[in-house]
Amino acid sequence: MNESVAPEQEPAVIEVGTGDASRPIAVRARGGGRPGLFWLGGFNSDMKGTKALALDAWAAEHGRACVRFDYSGHGESGGKFTDGTIGRWLEESLAVFSRFCDGPQVVIGSSMGGWMALLLARELARGNAGPASLAGLVLIAPAPDFTEALMWNNFAPDVRDEIMTRGVWHRPSQYGDPYPITRTLIEEGRNHLLLGSKIDVGCPVRILQGAQDPDVPWQHAFALAHRLPSEDVVLTMIQDGDHRLSRPQDIARIIAAVAEMG
Repeated sequence: MNESVAPEQEPAVIEVGTGDASRPIAVRARGGGRPGLFWLGGFNSDMKGTKALALDAWAAEHGRACVRFDYSGHGESGGKFTDGTIGRWLEESLAVFSRFCDGPQVVIGSSMGGWMALLLARELARGNAGPASLAGLVLIAPAPDFTEALMWNNFAPDVRDEIMTRGVWHRPSQYGDPYPITRTLIEEGRNHLLLGSKIDVGCPVRILQGAQDPDVPWQHAFALAHRLPSEDVVLTMIQDGDHRLSRPQDIARIIAAVAEMG
């Protein structure tokens, strides 16, 4: 007879935004020691992905706090994906971080989550993120400025025309169904671009990048590293790694980087 596995508890839900912009954000917060772990997922992904679950399991095993959540329009959170923008998802990241985190945190950002982590660090430096602080950043195939540098600048003229005239284009994906890229996402993203100047995060940074990444080329990770302060920034190039970096050996490298932060 097989033993039944206890189902995961329902997430906590907080409301972010006001009026018509209010949306319910699902959060899974594990209590524990510090530094805590704070997970920022990628574009069109959710907090039940391989990396997020592996980090949560590691946190449970080592008695560490761990917070993960879904952006609006993603996973278990409310709201429409097509309403999403970098600023909107940053607002949600800040709300969850300030509500559920206390003391030093290792912020782990995957793909778009890497951009969110860097923006979160900037808001922390401005005193806008509550009682928690940064112990370090672990960035997995980080994609700062992706709406401009990796999307708009690479789109064919007909794709750009469709986005500008119809307001949305459905981009084919090797990971599943095509997903919408909206004009609002592109235009609002320009308010949050980072790679044009120095990025001072005020904490150690570990970057893990796959050399075989078709979505975020390794040159993008080098451009980011060039913008970070030189002290205590390590870029690890995984020669056979793809974008997801979800293989057991990739997970081990990610956890080692997290553990290095304390």
